Amino acid sequence: MNHIADLAALKKPLPDGLLAALAPLFGERLSTTMAMREHHGRDASSYDPMPPDAVVFVESTEEVAALVKLCSEYQVPVIPFGSGTSLEGHVLALQGGISIDLSRMNRLLAIHAEDLTATVQAGVTRKQLNHEIKDSGLFFPIDPGADASIGGMAATRASGTNAVRYGSMRENTLALTVVTADGRIIKTGTRAKKSAAGYDLTRIFVGSEGTLGVITEVTVKLYPQPEAISAAVCSFRNIADAVNAVIQTIQLGVPVARVELLDENGVRAINAHSRLALPEQPLLLFEFHGSENGVKEQAELVQAVVAEHHAVGFEWATRPEDRSRLWTARHNAYFALLQLRPGSRAISTDCCVPISRLAECILETKADCEANGMVYSIIGHVGDGNFHVQMLVDPDDAADIARAEGVNARMVSRAIGMDGTCTGEHGVGLHKIDFLVEEHGVEAIATMRALKHAFDPKNIMNPGKIIRW
Repeated sequence: MNHIADLAALKKPLPDGLLAALAPLFGERLSTTMAMREHHGRDASSYDPMPPDAVVFVESTEEVAALVKLCSEYQVPVIPFGSGTSLEGHVLALQGGISIDLSRMNRLLAIHAEDLTATVQAGVTRKQLNHEIKDSGLFFPIDPGADASIGGMAATRASGTNAVRYGSMRENTLALTVVTADGRIIKTGTRAKKSAAGYDLTRIFVGSEGTLGVITEVTVKLYPQPEAISAAVCSFRNIADAVNAVIQTIQLGVPVARVELLDENGVRAINAHSRLALPEQPLLLFEFHGSENGVKEQAELVQAVVAEHHAVGFEWATRPEDRSRLWTARHNAYFALLQLRPGSRAISTDCCVPISRLAECILETKADCEANGMVYSIIGHVGDGNFHVQMLVDPDDAADIARAEGVNARMVSRAIGMDGTCTGEHGVGLHKIDFLVEEHGVEAIATMRALKHAFDPKNIMNPGKIIRW
């Protein structure tokens, strides 16, 4: 919290000269109204709004470059904004400045079906992309739950429920167009599947959370739509059995597309929210992609594995409407949990560990939540060792918030001690910034800071996120 206060103390009024320069370039697409600023000063995190001084709706890479060049000249912060679905305070304007709204940059620029690639503007959302390519027989698999923008997903190195089979944005981003901190336009990478040509700038900007430049175009990998898809759901007597079933499934090499864990609290919440009648016990939700025979074989293998771990009620769902109902309920788990404590705010956090340590990490975290009287749920993309904890707190109760943050800090230290990471997919933003030294060490952080200084010497690119200046 001191980090936030220290940066806020450095806030300066927006120069009149900058507004005067922006007005003829953007006209009505430049807004300083409080409603618009507050909308762009919040995300899905537990932080109070921190609005920018102005919002600009851009429509091309060239407009982004012109805007950033002016902000560099006046040394005014720039905060890229996609759909506002980030969870760790990524889009909050700690020092005010200009929020660059990229939502109008929503065109598919090129679909190369023969090469399994697509190039899109940063404001294209994942659902929009899949809708527009559905007739090509291809799909884009990265699914963080929310209908996030592709640019934002690249900036936060997003992953989600399909990552166990298809990977994250790190593996699925081939090339970027980026506006640098001084307003230059650069292109990183090509549509080739691999390259050994110099520094991998694409990987530097993927996961940089807007602190090194503004991503305006993204070239991503696409995949053939599976011939067959089925889902399966089963319940367990305890978390350990459920997680150990997943570990054995992965170690056997079963190519599951998705495997999600919900603890009994998460199941109770989605039952109430989505009017389901699932047993209120730890639950695994699987999805299988492949040929008709391949999907059947995968499901049968998994059914045998989970039976060894005392699973009950193993049910297949092959009809699209049944699968959709289950996955929609899963994606709404965050909102479902909020209903368990009306008036509360959710502190949502994640970590990721080697899969062999997953059961241990989850069980210790669950015991910590119970010991501190938290209203919580644990939900995980457990096929890749990633799980989330959502804790409901009274936003006006400092002690309640402190207990939740204590659980979070111990969970992160536990994960790092198991050779894991403080965040598997949420990103750093504001919430995880204090854990990076523990995870990477002082010298590595110094190297990251040097990189930030080299790319953004005036510290105008989303200041206060990832690295302390």
